[in-house]
Amino acid sequence: MCARSSSSRERSHPWGPGLAPCALSGPASGARGQLSPGSGGDRGCNSMTLEAIRYSRGSLQILDQLLLPQQSRYEAVGSVRQAWEAIRAMKQVRGAPAIALVGCLSLAVELQAGAGGPGLAALVAFVRDALSFLVTARPTAVNMARAARDLADLAAQEAEREGATEEAVRERVIRWTEDMLAKDLRDNRSIGDLGAHHLLERAAPQGGKVIVLTHCNTGALATAGYGTALGVIRSLHSLGRLDYAFCTETRPYNQGARLTAFEFVYEQIPATLIADSMAAAAMAHYGVSAVVVGADRVVANGDTANKVGTYQLAIAAKHHGIPFYVAAPSSSCDLHLKTGREIIIEERPGQELTHVNGVRIAAPGIGVWNPAFDVTPHDLITGGIITELGVFAPEELRAALGATVTLGGPQK
Repeated sequence: MCARSSSSRERSHPWGPGLAPCALSGPASGARGQLSPGSGGDRGCNSMTLEAIRYSRGSLQILDQLLLPQQSRYEAVGSVRQAWEAIRAMKQVRGAPAIALVGCLSLAVELQAGAGGPGLAALVAFVRDALSFLVTARPTAVNMARAARDLADLAAQEAEREGATEEAVRERVIRWTEDMLAKDLRDNRSIGDLGAHHLLERAAPQGGKVIVLTHCNTGALATAGYGTALGVIRSLHSLGRLDYAFCTETRPYNQGARLTAFEFVYEQIPATLIADSMAAAAMAHYGVSAVVVGADRVVANGDTANKVGTYQLAIAAKHHGIPFYVAAPSSSCDLHLKTGREIIIEERPGQELTHVNGVRIAAPGIGVWNPAFDVTPHDLITGGIITELGVFAPEELRAALGATVTLGGPQK
């Protein structure tokens, strides 16, 4: 391991003069639309929080994240087909928890409008087929597949109850999706608080502030709110223990530059944006205390699929002796798969790499490999896997979650 210089923490903050904490006041001027105020909890200097998903019975709206940070505009989703398209195109929806939420809530909207039936058998078949279709949008994240299995089973069980009616089954499915939305927010807050305290005990046992590096977007824009890895950073900030955060730009889709940076600025959390290729240098020269990332699928041995680029961060963190954490809800843990070699890795269109805003930046004719995710081996996850149920070493995961989390179903 490479020892870090004791003087690295004494360097001037890389955000430079004039960008101290709380120097900014919400979204960039000229942004279209309004981003809703949050409720409850200490959010630091700004009480406004972001919403990727707006839901009320019979209505679903999602934030068009491709327009951020220039505009904030919500678009209505009135059908499962529209949700599938938004998930697949990564236009308004990305992040494993949000994918499952938007998919299931789109089904609730259709059911509220009277889709499915007539008759119990037809209604159950409609629910099952709609959920199976949603799973095909993005196969690597396990949350949608798990939710689809559980919700389809629920619909079938409710239909078999003595005296069951189409109206009762429809209502039960809708309520399940609404409960899922509320649970995700509760779980994220638990992940944030548990992760923050564990990280501080590991990286700053004598007190003081920490510097955290994160990758991609794992905040309110990828979940029901608060976030997973970004939730840990939020909790550190609320505790007054965050010096600042590094966020990677996350090529080729730039979720870090477009979304994570936007969340940091919006909530006035001190942070610095770096290119993906600068992460190891930041660890070497700026005293990074810990790396915290999210996950789209964590398997039984602790191997973790997350946004491509995560693997190399874990290698660099281990070299520098920096704790590497994965933050994910238990719904992202798939104990059915033994190792990361079994995870299906989605490959995205080459145009995402060769073009920026529709303009080609790469030489015509060049070959492109564009996997959306990579797999980080469990032995590189040196800090732990942070869930709403606790923080576990990778080798503890199966035993810790086995009693409370049912086995994930096979990938579709």
